[in-house]
Formats: sequence, structure tokens, C-alpha cells
Amino acid sequence: MFDPDIAPSGTLLGLLQRGRGDGTLHALAAPRAEALAALNHCVLRDPRRDWQVENRSLYYARLYLDLDGRLGEIEQHLFHPDDLIDTAEERTGLALAVLGHLASYGRDDALVLLRRYAATGGNWAWALDELALRDDDAGLRALAVPVLARFPHTPEGEAALAAAVRDAFEPRPWRLWADDRRAPVTAARVRAAQEQGSFDRWQRQMRPSGPRPGWSVREVLDWAQQGLDAHPTQHRHVPATRCLTAVAGPEDRLEIIEAAAFGLDAARATALRYLAEHHDPQALDLIETAAADVGELVSSAAVTAFERMRSTAALERARAWIHRGDALGAAAAGMLACRGAAYDSALVLGALRRTVRTEGCDAPVLWDLVDGAGRLAITCAAPVLRHIYRETASSHLRGRAARALAATDPSFAAGFAVECLWDCEESTRELAARHATTADARVVDQLRRLAADPAEEAEVQTAVRSRFEPEAPTV
Repeated sequence: MFDPDIAPSGTLLGLLQRGRGDGTLHALAAPRAEALAALNHCVLRDPRRDWQVENRSLYYARLYLDLDGRLGEIEQHLFHPDDLIDTAEERTGLALAVLGHLASYGRDDALVLLRRYAATGGNWAWALDELALRDDDAGLRALAVPVLARFPHTPEGEAALAAAVRDAFEPRPWRLWADDRRAPVTAARVRAAQEQGSFDRWQRQMRPSGPRPGWSVREVLDWAQQGLDAHPTQHRHVPATRCLTAVAGPEDRLEIIEAAAFGLDAARATALRYLAEHHDPQALDLIETAAADVGELVSSAAVTAFERMRSTAALERARAWIHRGDALGAAAAGMLACRGAAYDSALVLGALRRTVRTEGCDAPVLWDLVDGAGRLAITCAAPVLRHIYRETASSHLRGRAARALAATDPSFAAGFAVECLWDCEESTRELAARHATTADARVVDQLRRLAADPAEEAEVQTAVRSRFEPEAPTV
């Protein structure tokens, strides 16, 4: 995860970087050259805060289609000399995914670029996965020779090939090559790699590696601390907690409490998690003390242990801790947002406003607070939810804000729900398909387009159909 440079939300570039529906609408109304420049900027400089979970590729591909955008800048980016040096997936992954969607829409120039990059590019595996979903058998067979040429006929090369086959996200090309009777040498090599990958997987399952603790409370705690003292550092307090659950009995409670209060860092973190998971009466007091510890491992373990608690006592303590300005206060706010009662609405609203004011619209605790505002139907939270919707750089958080607005803001159906039909996240488009008012002509046109688009998610199309199909008669 990284922190990209995001333009202000009121600009065309800022809207497109966030993946907002208004980004598409503004781009279609802007001069074409300006819109394409902003679009290329987004595709070549991935704006997502978490590129592994946030969606942008279909959103940008659809805009390329609407603007009839050429792919010259994407081509220059993919085949730039930097591709030989910077092999990180996030440099080219978004561009390759956009090309994949464009190929599925019938753009032959995108298909040609993907084939060329799979043969010569650094992030070839991603391109091959895109082609596995879109290319025909002949196109994939033609890539067998250049792809396998990446792996020399040495023990190291064969091991790397076996790993590539084993870890492939889309197995279709490898299966096609393994069954290709017209290239028996290539087919034999791929089959051998498949067999080796299966053997490696079986071997890892049968012979798990790694150190194991002894079977006593003291040995488990020592094992956790040994990992922290090792080089490189191994954080073992989470698996150590599971081991502790298996070996500890009622007679060990005092020893575990002592470790949670006075033990070394890893042992202390392990004991805190164990006591919290078993709802020990001393756990909350020990967590409060440990949360103020100068050691990051202990303080973060204390906060995490509290977040995992589900007891009534933890909720009561959250009401007392929500005013704290530290990580424990944020965890308390999140707990009340997720599990609090209606009478906790004022506390959740206060935490929501305070967090936005002091930490901005991308603070981690906002995910729970926004959900809580919607769950508790806090209508007076609508203004701050609208602010989060506009300003956050996270498309997932924006989607959560949209869901909360649907529960708290009467103007949502005629307002943000309309632009959400063009949003980059399918869950947000699904929400909009269920709520957007059809009094706006743009809504009806976009609903029809989503219903007819083969690339659209099934959940979105189901929501669209529910708006057009008559209700079933009641018996």
C-alpha cells in the first residue's frame, strides 16, 4: 500500500482519480483532449490507496470507449525502459487490466498490446492472465515459445517455471500448452512443471516447516519472545495465542496475567490477546495499561485485543474510552459504531465529526464510524457523510458513505445516487441501481446500459432488473 498524490476533489483529475461517477460525467462534458489527458494520467500513475482491492480498471476502460481514446500513451508506458528495472506489479497492473477490459469490448489494439507485452514485458504474468480470459486458443498458443523462453533449461529455471505454473491466477494458457500436440517439446516441459508444482504443494502440506513451541504456557511465551529477538524479526504473538489456548488451563491464569502485566513485549502481547479472547475479568484493565506502553508491539496488540472483544463489559468500557485521543479511543469509537445501541448515537456522531476534523477523510476508523452512522440511522450525520463522500480518496470508503447516506439522507436518491451509477465500485453501482430516482433521464439511460453491458457484475444487473420488472403478484 502507498499514498498517491491525489488532486483536489473539485477538479476533473481529482474526480477521475477517486473513481467517482461525476468523474465520468465531467469528462464527457469537458474538451476531449483535456479529458483524455486526465484519464491517461490516472491509468499510468495508479491513484488507488490500496491497488489490490480498489477497482478502477473497468471504470477507466469504459471512459476510453466513450472518448474513443487511443492507446499510444499506455503503449509507451508499458514498453518504457523502466519496465526492465521496476518489476513491481503496481507500475503496470492497472494499465494491463484496462487493456483487458478494452479487449473484451472488442478493441483489437488492446488485444495486440497485451499479446506483445506478455511476450516481452516485465509483468508478463499479469498480461497472460488478462489474455487467458479474453484471447482465443490460437493467440495463446503463439505465446508459449516466448513465455517459456524466460525460463532457462537449468535446475533453477525449471524450478522457477514450476512455481510460475503453480501460482498462475488463470491456468488456461498452461493447460492449453500442456495439451498442445503440435508442440510436443513445449507440452512435455509444461506437464513436467505442472507435476513438479503439485509435488511441491503436497510436500509442503506433508512436511510443514518452521519452529514449534513446547507444550506449556512458559514455553509458548518464550517461543513468542524468541521470534521477536530473532533476526529477521518474527512476530509470533498471534500464532502463540492459538497455541496458548490449546495448552493453558484454569491453573495457569495467574501466570498469564503476570505475563500480560510485566512480561517481555512478545510474551505480553500474546498474553493480552489470550485474556481478551477468553473474556478474563482482568483483561480490560490490562489492555488500558498496555495501550499506553511505549513499545509499539505491546500497544498495538492491546488495541487489537480490545477490538476483537465481543462482551458487554467491552462495550461499557468503549463508552468510557471513546473520548480518548489515542488508538484505544479510535478502537472504542469503532466498537460502538459496529455494536452500540441507539442511545450511543450521540457518541458515534461526536467521534465521526471529531475524526474528520482532526484526521481528515481517510482516517482508518472512519470505515466503522460511517457504517455506524448508517446502521444507527443518525440523520444529522448526513452533512459530514456527504463531505466524506466527496473528499475521501478511497473508493471503498466512499461506497460505505453512500450506503450510510441512503439510510440517513432523504435527498440521496435524487443526489449522489445518480452519480453513483457511474462509480468505479460495483457495490456502489448496485446501491445506486436500487435507489437512484428515474425522474432523471440520465438514470434511465445508464440503467439500460448497465443491464446490457456483458462486463457488468451480476449483482448490479440484478438490481437494475428489479427497477424495470413488474413486481410479482402476491398470493
